[in-house]
Amino acid sequence: MGEDGGWAASEPQHGVKVEENVFVPARDGVGLAVDIYRPDGPGRFPALLAMSPYGKTLQTFETPPQPFGKSCFEASVESGDPYFYARRGYVYVIADLRGTGDSEGAYEGLFSRHEGEDGADIVEWLARQPWCDGSIGTAGICYFSSMQLHIAAEQPPHLKCIAPWEIFGDDLYNHGEYEGGVLNIFLYGLYTGTYPARCGYAIKNVKSAMILNTRPDELKKLVDKALADPDLKQYPYLVHLLRYPEKNPILFDFMLNPLDGPYYRERSVSERLDKINVPCYVGGPFFSFFSQPQMNVFNRVDVPKKMFLYTDMGTRPWRAHHDELLRWYDYWLKGMDTGIMDEPPIRYHTTGLTQMKAAQQWPIETTRWTDFYFNSLGGLSLEPDYYNDEPDAFVQQALYVTEERKRVSYVSAPLPEDIQVTGPPRITFHAAIDQPDTKWRVEVREADSDAIYPLASGWLKASHRTRVPEKDTPWEIAHDHTKEVPVVPGEINEYVVQLRPMSHLFRAGKQIKVEISSIDIPTDIETYDVMWHVCNSATTMHKVYRDGCHQSKASLPVIPLDK
Repeated sequence: MGEDGGWAASEPQHGVKVEENVFVPARDGVGLAVDIYRPDGPGRFPALLAMSPYGKTLQTFETPPQPFGKSCFEASVESGDPYFYARRGYVYVIADLRGTGDSEGAYEGLFSRHEGEDGADIVEWLARQPWCDGSIGTAGICYFSSMQLHIAAEQPPHLKCIAPWEIFGDDLYNHGEYEGGVLNIFLYGLYTGTYPARCGYAIKNVKSAMILNTRPDELKKLVDKALADPDLKQYPYLVHLLRYPEKNPILFDFMLNPLDGPYYRERSVSERLDKINVPCYVGGPFFSFFSQPQMNVFNRVDVPKKMFLYTDMGTRPWRAHHDELLRWYDYWLKGMDTGIMDEPPIRYHTTGLTQMKAAQQWPIETTRWTDFYFNSLGGLSLEPDYYNDEPDAFVQQALYVTEERKRVSYVSAPLPEDIQVTGPPRITFHAAIDQPDTKWRVEVREADSDAIYPLASGWLKASHRTRVPEKDTPWEIAHDHTKEVPVVPGEINEYVVQLRPMSHLFRAGKQIKVEISSIDIPTDIETYDVMWHVCNSATTMHKVYRDGCHQSKASLPVIPLDK
């Protein structure tokens, strides 16, 4: 402990020396460009490595942190502040992935095998430098965070800890490009530099993995099939991309792989989480695109671990929670007793509460799963509706016809007491459509709230409704995304939609709202946090049943309140 009785932490006592464009040789001879920020003084220091395709020079952009949606906001500035750590006795290294920024070589599709291997090579190079004491950690959020996992799965000997916050695409299919089997085209903007990531990739030599690894005749068949997809055809920029893949080789690859399979398994670090053998601090927000990967990684790594969850995405450049992460790095890389491992393994914030709460496991050990049933007249109740077999319905037209999102909603009566819902809601409903397929968008909200984003949301493509119960976990249900099973028009089917985790206190008198719709609208601010999903091109009637034979419901993880 420190002299004042508090826990010790590194103090900002160093100047910073910067070395730009240092080239580190990868195992195959490719030169990987890094910028090095290190304490300006004698001695050997632990190092932190952050890697991405966004361009290392962008990461020290001097615009003050900006909230999402503001004019100077840039989503790609996510390495963390190298000066914060260098002043406190760390060598902070920001690297360009091969084929991006200043690095040599080719970027061969998202999360190719080179990415983890290159990171491991840089870790071992750092350990050999005269200013490094041989203890290496990793840093950064989103893509940087995913890189931490890919590097750790390579088990470089000098890697001592990781801190993957806001993890993207641990399962590249279901937690990345095809949430619930529905194509999410946020990579269109993330790669080329359009809202919200205006910079995007630092493109240098980026290749399509499908073009590199597929026979020309087979590739043509895949492209022709994608071009014939009526849902893709309604977006001119997606057809344009299928014709000219050099514009965005990453999204091109995804459009040619609409089902889960080897392409995604080879690139998903979720397949190799058992290889991670260093302490792991998982963190990130509820509700967002990154929330389910956080839970999956935390539960599946078998190492000393912690998880910290908060309720908003914060600002960019990313400068949040640096003091908290410093405690983690100080403990594992400097051997300082910061007290971080004496605290509960999970700490989290809840919207509607000011104090942080703690837990031992996820889902939280005190969870009481509570079913709220869909009732007629848009009601949501603890009791099923047995006597009204007329379905609720909405008709959704294509985006080229209307930009009005149709929906059905179920709202509870004013709550008699406070209810805390913390965990991954699951929505089970029975529905019929008049087309072979649709996309279900399901959300939990607080009724009459002025919040833009839902508390929790999830997607499921109707043709991907087949469940795989043997692969369920307590934090996520599983569907078979390796095949499509078209819907028989008019047939009533059961759909179980896994929503992203949430944590919210519904105060007494407030109302819980469940909303079902089927589209994203690119101009709708409610879809901003994940860009948008590909919508149905055909006008579709959706009927939701909630009668004695079809008890549709929302299963909510309710946490007993502290007395």
